[in-house]
Amino acid sequence: MHPSHSRDPFACLEQLNRIGIALSRERNTEKLLETILIAAKNLLHTDAGTLYRLEEDRRQLRFEVLRNDSLRLYMGGTTGAAVPFAPIPLHDSAGKPNTDMVVTYAVLNDTTVVIDDAYADRNFDFSGTHQFDRRTGYRSRSFLTVPMKNHEGRIIGAFQLINALDPETGQVRTFSPADRQLAESLASQAAIALTNQQLIEQLQALFEALIRLINIAIDNKSPYTGAHCQRVPILTMMIAEAARRSERGGLKDFRPTPEEMYELKIAGLLHDCGKIATPVHVVDKRTKLETILDGIDLVDTRFEVLKRDAEIEWLRGRSAALERGDAAAVPPLERRFRERLAELEDDRQHVHRCNRGGESMDSAAQERIRRIAARRWVGPEGRERDLLSSDEVRNLCIAKGTLNPRKRAVVEEHVALTLQMLNALPWPNYLRNAPEYAGSHHEKLDGGGYHRHLRGSELSVQARIICLADIFEALTARDRPYKSDKPLGEVLAIIGHMVQDGQIDPDLFDVFVREGIWMEYARQYLRPEQIDAVDVGRIPGYTP
Repeated sequence: MHPSHSRDPFACLEQLNRIGIALSRERNTEKLLETILIAAKNLLHTDAGTLYRLEEDRRQLRFEVLRNDSLRLYMGGTTGAAVPFAPIPLHDSAGKPNTDMVVTYAVLNDTTVVIDDAYADRNFDFSGTHQFDRRTGYRSRSFLTVPMKNHEGRIIGAFQLINALDPETGQVRTFSPADRQLAESLASQAAIALTNQQLIEQLQALFEALIRLINIAIDNKSPYTGAHCQRVPILTMMIAEAARRSERGGLKDFRPTPEEMYELKIAGLLHDCGKIATPVHVVDKRTKLETILDGIDLVDTRFEVLKRDAEIEWLRGRSAALERGDAAAVPPLERRFRERLAELEDDRQHVHRCNRGGESMDSAAQERIRRIAARRWVGPEGRERDLLSSDEVRNLCIAKGTLNPRKRAVVEEHVALTLQMLNALPWPNYLRNAPEYAGSHHEKLDGGGYHRHLRGSELSVQARIICLADIFEALTARDRPYKSDKPLGEVLAIIGHMVQDGQIDPDLFDVFVREGIWMEYARQYLRPEQIDAVDVGRIPGYTP
């Protein structure tokens, strides 16, 4: 009796069941394809095998995995070595079915093909096999080719097993009817597992496409946030990869799985989705006085009124002096006039500088705004008033950025909306933490962030990573309406001071600097002028 016939059928069923469970758990496509072929080889005790997938256009079979134990030849799958063979067309250039080759015949006719001896068979073209054997010294004899069909009955690929081996003697044998049945059962399981994985990948692709649509909507709404939505997840993953490699400090145990890394990627992509509801005039507020229009134009008009008043006063004074015959009084009058114009222009320029905003505004600059505000001018109705209104003073004295507390609260509300939007989604288990990561990107370790004011251990490593990525991207971005892009040295110093103040994770900053993530990102996304010479040893909050 053939060895395969003597197998315990219950043992075979148990083995198939174990294989099915293993296949259903695998989420990496390359690994899954490799696992299918290895399972088939082990189940039927073969020396070699190849797994093919039908390309999307269903015109060619693509080599995915190749294994030959005798030759120690392993390609495709997770090996890192690509299979060097061109895809096999199912039809020739004239549209005639390619039935000369075993694997294409099996796929085209949806049938299992068993070949006892490739050198004795006259039904198929084995010239390629013979060439391979001559080149390698191998002897390809018995073949078993099985198409794989999905739940819709569509063929998605095939596997081909070569040289069945007697378990006891190790000699090449032919494939038996029992082998065929086992292979077909495995092919069915494999096709289901592969189809499920394809469906998962398609759903993930659809999900990521929807995320991109959201970011496109934000981008079209405001050009100042679109690039940010694209770059933060990129930088997030760069930092996460570096943190995963770390062998020191608080990150030595940070070893996220591929699923957890994907979860972090999704969180990075969605971290600002709440901005879709933030009013454009707030997001795009380039200056402190801007509403629908920049109020600086009205302030300039008032300065022009003061300059013209000064000119009128000077002209009247000159005319009066000349009428008195006091020509000597004219030069001092003109000098005072020129000094007054220069003083007014200097004040106007100060207002303009303050209006543009920045990372900080010192008390001296704020006090000067208040002194300028106290200047008096006469409006078109003839009533004298302060040069700057109390509201203008409050806005011009904004210490950081261009937003007053009320408008800043509107912007900060995007975090709450992000959480609200994301928590409303039916997340699968492996993405369940994405809302928390995304909704914590403005928090700080000292509790001074927003909007939940989390601190310390309340913030996961993943959330801290997005925080660092968000800050670095915002400081280096050249597309912010309220500030110019900053050079690397200044940005690293700012973040370093935040580390010293207990706002940013020092271990992450250590990895960020030590692994050169800042420079890797800069070379890809910053202008050359921003990449200045940085003395790493002098960065605050970092110890080389």
